[in-house]
Amino acid sequence: MEKQEEGVCSAESVVDGSLDVWSCNNSDSSSADHLVVMVHGILGSTDDWKFGAEQFVKRLPDKVFVHCSEKNASALTLDGVDVMGERLASEVLEIIQSRPNIRKISFVAHSLGGLAARYAIGKLYKPPNQQDSSSGDSSEGPSQGTICGLEAVNFITVATPHLGSMGNRQVPFLFGVSSFEKVAGLVIHWIFKRTGRHLFLKDEEDGKPPLLRRMVEDTGDCHFISALRAFKRRVVYSNVGHDHIVGWRTASIRRDSELPKWENSLDEKYPHIVYEELCKACDTEDAPEGENHSNDIEEEMIKGLSTVSWEKVDVSFHSSRQRFAAHSVIQVKSETMHIEGADVIEHIIDHFHV
Repeated sequence: MEKQEEGVCSAESVVDGSLDVWSCNNSDSSSADHLVVMVHGILGSTDDWKFGAEQFVKRLPDKVFVHCSEKNASALTLDGVDVMGERLASEVLEIIQSRPNIRKISFVAHSLGGLAARYAIGKLYKPPNQQDSSSGDSSEGPSQGTICGLEAVNFITVATPHLGSMGNRQVPFLFGVSSFEKVAGLVIHWIFKRTGRHLFLKDEEDGKPPLLRRMVEDTGDCHFISALRAFKRRVVYSNVGHDHIVGWRTASIRRDSELPKWENSLDEKYPHIVYEELCKACDTEDAPEGENHSNDIEEEMIKGLSTVSWEKVDVSFHSSRQRFAAHSVIQVKSETMHIEGADVIEHIIDHFHV
C-alpha cells in the first residue's frame, strides 16, 4: 500500500514486507538511478531503517531509490550469515530486474545486516568486463568489477561485528570476563542458532575455517574482497561505548592498540561524531602485527579486511539520555525513542557519494 508524506512516497510489499522509498515528484523519481539497499540487524524489520530511508529521499530526491530489505526479517536472521546473504543477494537481483533505470548501487547496513551484505555482494560481484545478463547491460564495467553490472559506490556499515563476537570485549554486556565469553561461545547456538555459531566462530566444518574468516578473501564463487574493493568507498560507523551488543573494536575493524583517543565533539551539526580517519589499504604482508596473538583468527580477519581502504567514523552517545541504547540510537531504529542519533544519519547522507 502506497503512502505519501512530505514529498516522500513509500510502499510496503504485501508479499514479503519489504519497504521501498522514493520521491513523490515524478521527474525526480524517474531520474533516480542509484539504488540504496538498507539492511537491518538481528531480529529486525524494515521499520528499523524507516527514518534513515526517508531522510535519504528527502535529501537526495532525484538521485536515490531506497529499498529496505525484508527477506531476513525477525527470526530468519538466526539462519546463518550465509543463508541471510543468499536471500539478500536474490532480493537485490529482483529489485534490479524490476527497475531497469538503475545504474548505481550502495549498501547501508546495521549490525548483523552488515555481515549479510558483505556475503551478498560476494555473490553478486561481476569481474571486470564480464557481461551481466541480469542487468541487460553488455557494456564494459569499471576495471575493479561491478555488483550485478551496476557501479558500486558506497558500502556503509553501522555497528557491525566485522570480527565476530568471540574476542575479548567484543560483546560488551559480557564485561570482558573471559569465562563469561567462553560459556557464551558454547551456548550461543541455543539462543541465536546458526547465526550465533557464525558470530562466535564456532562453525568450523570439514576442515574449513569459520565463515567470517573465509569472508576476508575470495573463495570459490564468493568474491568477498574483490566485491568490497569494487566500491568507491567503504565506511564503518561504530560506537566507542555504551553499545552492549557490538564492541568498538569489532565494529571499527581495529586492534586494541589502534583504538584512537577521542574527545567530545565541538561540531554542532554532528555532536555525536567524535573521531574520523581514513585507513588506506595495505597488503597482507605489510599489515602490522597485532599485539596479542591469542586470537590468530581475529588477526587474520583484520589483515584480510585491511587490504581495502576504510573510512572509520567513531560515535559516542556518552552524554545522551539514550546512551544505554546506543546500538539502536546510532541507527535511529525508532524515531520516537532514538532520535538523538539523527546527526549520524545526517553525516552518512552528507558524505554519501551519488
